[in-house]
Amino acid sequence: VDVFLVPDKGDAKAELLDLRRAILDQFGADSAELVTVPDPKRGPDAERNAAEYATGVRDWHAARVAAFAEIIDGYDEGVIFGFLVWGDPMLYDSTLRITDALGERLDCEVTVIPGITAIQALCASHEIPLNQIGASVLVTTGRRLLDEYRNHASDLVVLLDGHLQVQHLIATDPDLMIYWGAYLGSENEVIRSGRISQVVPELLELRAGLRSEHGWVMDTYLLRRSG
Repeated sequence: VDVFLVPDKGDAKAELLDLRRAILDQFGADSAELVTVPDPKRGPDAERNAAEYATGVRDWHAARVAAFAEIIDGYDEGVIFGFLVWGDPMLYDSTLRITDALGERLDCEVTVIPGITAIQALCASHEIPLNQIGASVLVTTGRRLLDEYRNHASDLVVLLDGHLQVQHLIATDPDLMIYWGAYLGSENEVIRSGRISQVVPELLELRAGLRSEHGWVMDTYLLRRSG
Protein backbone atom coordinates (compact mmCIF):
# COMPACT_ATOMS: atom_id res chain seq x y z
CA VAL A 1 0.00 0.00 0.00
CA ASP A 2 1.32 3.43 -0.97
CA VAL A 3 -1.31 5.61 0.67
CA PHE A 4 -3.67 4.92 3.56
CA LEU A 5 -6.86 7.01 3.55
CA VAL A 6 -8.20 7.75 7.02
CA PRO A 7 -11.42 9.62 7.89
CA ASP A 8 -10.71 12.74 9.94
CA LYS A 9 -13.29 12.87 12.73
CA GLY A 10 -12.00 16.05 14.35
CA ASP A 11 -9.84 16.95 17.33
CA ALA A 12 -12.06 15.08 19.80
CA LYS A 13 -11.09 11.79 18.15
CA ALA A 14 -7.46 12.64 17.38
CA GLU A 15 -6.36 9.65 19.47
CA LEU A 16 -7.91 7.37 16.84
CA LEU A 17 -5.58 8.82 14.22
CA ASP A 18 -2.57 8.45 16.51
CA LEU A 19 -3.50 4.82 17.15
CA ARG A 20 -3.66 4.13 13.42
CA ARG A 21 -0.20 5.64 12.98
CA ALA A 22 1.12 3.47 15.81
CA ILE A 23 -0.33 0.34 14.17
CA LEU A 24 1.36 1.19 10.87
CA ASP A 25 4.67 1.72 12.67
CA GLN A 26 4.32 -1.55 14.56
CA PHE A 27 3.77 -3.60 11.41
CA GLY A 28 6.43 -1.93 9.29
CA ALA A 29 4.07 0.07 7.09
CA ASP A 30 5.31 3.44 8.30
CA SER A 31 6.78 4.21 4.86
CA ALA A 32 3.27 4.52 3.44
CA GLU A 33 1.69 7.95 3.31
CA LEU A 34 -1.24 8.49 5.67
CA VAL A 35 -3.78 10.99 4.36
CA THR A 36 -6.70 12.26 6.41
CA VAL A 37 -10.00 12.89 4.65
CA PRO A 38 -12.62 15.15 6.28
CA ASP A 39 -15.49 12.88 7.35
CA PRO A 40 -18.94 14.24 6.39
CA LYS A 41 -21.39 14.75 9.21
CA ARG A 42 -23.91 11.95 9.50
CA GLY A 43 -26.79 13.64 11.29
CA PRO A 44 -28.94 12.95 14.36
CA ASP A 45 -29.41 9.17 14.07
CA ALA A 46 -31.13 8.84 17.43
CA GLU A 47 -33.92 11.19 16.33
CA ARG A 48 -34.69 9.36 13.08
CA ASN A 49 -37.17 6.60 12.36
CA ALA A 50 -36.04 3.50 10.44
CA ALA A 51 -36.66 4.97 6.98
CA GLU A 52 -35.00 8.28 7.82
CA TYR A 53 -32.05 6.44 9.35
CA ALA A 54 -31.52 4.32 6.22
CA THR A 55 -31.73 7.38 3.98
CA GLY A 56 -29.33 9.30 6.20
CA VAL A 57 -26.77 6.49 6.12
CA ARG A 58 -26.99 6.22 2.32
CA ASP A 59 -26.48 9.97 1.96
CA TRP A 60 -23.52 9.79 4.33
CA HIS A 61 -21.99 6.95 2.32
CA ALA A 62 -22.36 8.95 -0.90
CA ALA A 63 -20.68 11.95 0.70
CA ARG A 64 -17.81 9.79 1.93
CA VAL A 65 -17.34 8.26 -1.52
CA ALA A 66 -17.14 11.74 -3.04
CA ALA A 67 -14.60 12.87 -0.43
CA PHE A 68 -12.36 9.84 -0.94
CA ALA A 69 -12.64 10.02 -4.74
CA GLU A 70 -11.53 13.65 -4.70
CA ILE A 71 -8.34 12.70 -2.86
CA ILE A 72 -7.65 9.65 -5.05
CA ASP A 73 -8.09 11.72 -8.22
CA GLY A 74 -5.14 13.86 -7.13
CA TYR A 75 -2.68 10.95 -7.38
CA ASP A 76 -1.03 9.35 -10.39
CA GLU A 77 -2.41 6.15 -11.88
CA GLY A 78 -1.04 2.99 -10.31
CA VAL A 79 -0.94 4.22 -6.72
CA ILE A 80 -2.27 1.60 -4.28
CA PHE A 81 -4.63 2.94 -1.61
CA GLY A 82 -5.55 1.26 1.66
CA PHE A 83 -8.29 1.65 4.25
CA LEU A 84 -7.69 0.70 7.89
CA VAL A 85 -10.74 -0.99 9.42
CA TRP A 86 -11.39 -1.78 13.08
CA GLY A 87 -12.21 -5.47 13.39
CA ASP A 88 -13.43 -6.92 10.10
CA PRO A 89 -15.10 -4.87 7.34
CA MET A 90 -17.87 -7.41 6.72
CA LEU A 91 -19.60 -6.71 10.05
CA TYR A 92 -21.59 -3.50 10.57
CA ASP A 93 -19.03 -1.34 8.81
CA SER A 94 -19.44 0.97 5.83
CA THR A 95 -15.97 0.50 4.33
CA LEU A 96 -16.89 -2.24 1.84
CA ARG A 97 -19.82 -0.20 0.57
CA ILE A 98 -17.46 2.76 0.17
CA THR A 99 -14.77 0.78 -1.65
CA ASP A 100 -17.36 -0.94 -3.86
CA ALA A 101 -18.69 2.45 -4.95
CA LEU A 102 -15.15 3.76 -5.47
CA GLY A 103 -14.32 0.69 -7.56
CA GLU A 104 -17.22 1.41 -9.89
CA ARG A 105 -16.57 5.13 -10.01
CA LEU A 106 -12.81 4.94 -10.57
CA ASP A 107 -12.60 1.60 -12.40
CA CYS A 108 -10.17 0.09 -9.92
CA GLU A 109 -9.74 -3.32 -8.30
CA VAL A 110 -10.60 -3.87 -4.64
CA THR A 111 -8.94 -6.48 -2.39
CA VAL A 112 -10.29 -7.25 1.09
CA ILE A 113 -8.07 -8.65 3.85
CA PRO A 114 -10.10 -10.25 6.68
CA GLY A 115 -9.50 -9.25 10.26
CA ILE A 116 -10.50 -10.22 13.79
CA THR A 117 -14.04 -9.15 14.60
CA ALA A 118 -14.96 -7.40 17.83
CA ILE A 119 -17.09 -10.46 18.61
CA GLN A 120 -14.08 -12.78 18.47
CA ALA A 121 -12.00 -10.42 20.60
CA LEU A 122 -14.83 -10.05 23.12
CA CYS A 123 -15.24 -13.80 23.60
CA ALA A 124 -11.48 -14.32 23.84
CA SER A 125 -11.09 -11.65 26.51
CA HIS A 126 -13.94 -13.11 28.57
CA GLU A 127 -12.81 -16.68 27.82
CA ILE A 128 -16.29 -17.75 26.77
CA PRO A 129 -17.77 -19.47 23.71
CA LEU A 130 -19.98 -17.35 21.49
CA ASN A 131 -22.91 -19.76 21.62
CA GLN A 132 -24.47 -22.08 24.17
CA ILE A 133 -24.76 -25.77 23.29
CA GLY A 134 -26.92 -26.24 20.21
CA ALA A 135 -28.22 -22.68 20.45
CA SER A 136 -28.30 -19.79 18.02
CA VAL A 137 -26.83 -16.31 18.41
CA LEU A 138 -28.32 -13.13 17.00
CA VAL A 139 -26.05 -10.24 16.05
CA THR A 140 -27.88 -6.93 16.19
CA THR A 141 -27.48 -3.24 16.98
CA GLY A 142 -28.38 -1.10 19.94
CA ARG A 143 -31.03 0.56 17.82
CA ARG A 144 -32.80 -2.79 17.29
CA LEU A 145 -32.01 -4.49 20.60
CA LEU A 146 -35.29 -4.03 22.46
CA ASP A 147 -37.41 -5.32 19.57
CA GLU A 148 -35.04 -8.19 18.77
CA TYR A 149 -34.76 -9.27 22.39
CA ARG A 150 -38.49 -9.90 22.68
CA ASN A 151 -38.47 -12.16 19.63
CA HIS A 152 -35.22 -14.06 20.10
CA ALA A 153 -34.98 -16.94 22.54
CA SER A 154 -31.22 -17.26 22.76
CA ASP A 155 -28.14 -15.05 23.12
CA LEU A 156 -27.55 -11.71 21.44
CA VAL A 157 -24.42 -9.82 20.45
CA VAL A 158 -24.97 -6.08 20.39
CA LEU A 159 -22.92 -3.63 18.33
CA LEU A 160 -23.21 0.10 17.72
CA ASP A 161 -24.98 0.84 20.98
CA GLY A 162 -23.91 4.31 22.01
CA HIS A 163 -26.75 4.60 24.52
CA LEU A 164 -26.51 1.18 26.21
CA GLN A 165 -30.08 0.22 25.40
CA VAL A 166 -29.64 -2.88 27.56
CA GLN A 167 -30.36 -0.65 30.55
CA HIS A 168 -34.04 -0.83 29.55
CA LEU A 169 -34.06 -4.60 30.14
CA ILE A 170 -33.04 -4.39 33.80
CA ALA A 171 -36.62 -4.04 35.06
CA THR A 172 -37.88 -7.13 33.22
CA ASP A 173 -34.81 -9.38 33.18
CA PRO A 174 -32.37 -8.26 35.91
CA ASP A 175 -30.47 -11.57 35.97
CA LEU A 176 -29.60 -11.47 32.26
CA MET A 177 -25.82 -11.88 31.93
CA ILE A 178 -23.73 -9.33 30.06
CA TYR A 179 -20.18 -9.73 28.76
CA TRP A 180 -18.99 -6.27 27.77
CA GLY A 181 -15.75 -4.92 26.34
CA ALA A 182 -14.37 -1.64 25.02
CA TYR A 183 -11.20 -0.93 23.00
CA LEU A 184 -10.97 -4.67 22.47
CA GLY A 185 -7.54 -5.94 21.49
CA SER A 186 -5.79 -2.70 22.42
CA GLU A 187 -3.68 -1.71 25.41
CA ASN A 188 -6.68 0.31 26.66
CA GLU A 189 -9.03 -2.70 26.67
CA VAL A 190 -11.64 -2.69 29.44
CA ILE A 191 -14.01 -5.60 30.13
CA ARG A 192 -16.84 -6.21 32.57
CA SER A 193 -19.26 -9.09 33.12
CA GLY A 194 -22.13 -10.03 35.40
CA ARG A 195 -25.88 -9.61 35.80
CA ILE A 196 -27.15 -6.53 33.99
CA SER A 197 -28.80 -5.23 37.16
CA GLN A 198 -25.36 -5.10 38.79
CA VAL A 199 -23.08 -4.23 35.86
CA VAL A 200 -24.99 -1.86 33.58
CA PRO A 201 -25.29 1.05 36.06
CA GLU A 202 -21.49 0.97 36.37
CA LEU A 203 -21.11 0.77 32.59
CA LEU A 204 -23.13 3.95 32.08
CA GLU A 205 -20.63 5.88 34.19
CA LEU A 206 -17.62 3.97 32.88
CA ARG A 207 -18.43 4.65 29.21
CA ALA A 208 -18.84 8.36 29.88
CA GLY A 209 -15.49 8.46 31.64
CA LEU A 210 -13.73 6.53 28.88
CA ARG A 211 -15.17 8.79 26.19
CA SER A 212 -14.02 11.84 28.13
CA GLU A 213 -10.54 10.37 28.58
CA HIS A 214 -9.94 9.10 25.05
CA GLY A 215 -12.33 11.19 22.95
CA TRP A 216 -14.05 8.06 21.60
CA VAL A 217 -15.26 4.66 22.70
CA MET A 218 -15.98 1.49 20.73
CA ASP A 219 -17.66 -1.26 22.70
CA THR A 220 -19.47 -4.53 22.15
CA TYR A 221 -21.39 -6.87 24.40
CA LEU A 222 -22.96 -10.30 24.55
CA LEU A 223 -26.24 -10.88 26.38
CA ARG A 224 -26.72 -14.43 27.65
CA ARG A 225 -29.77 -16.01 29.17
CA SER A 226 -29.14 -18.67 31.79
CA GLY A 227 -28.82 -22.28 30.71
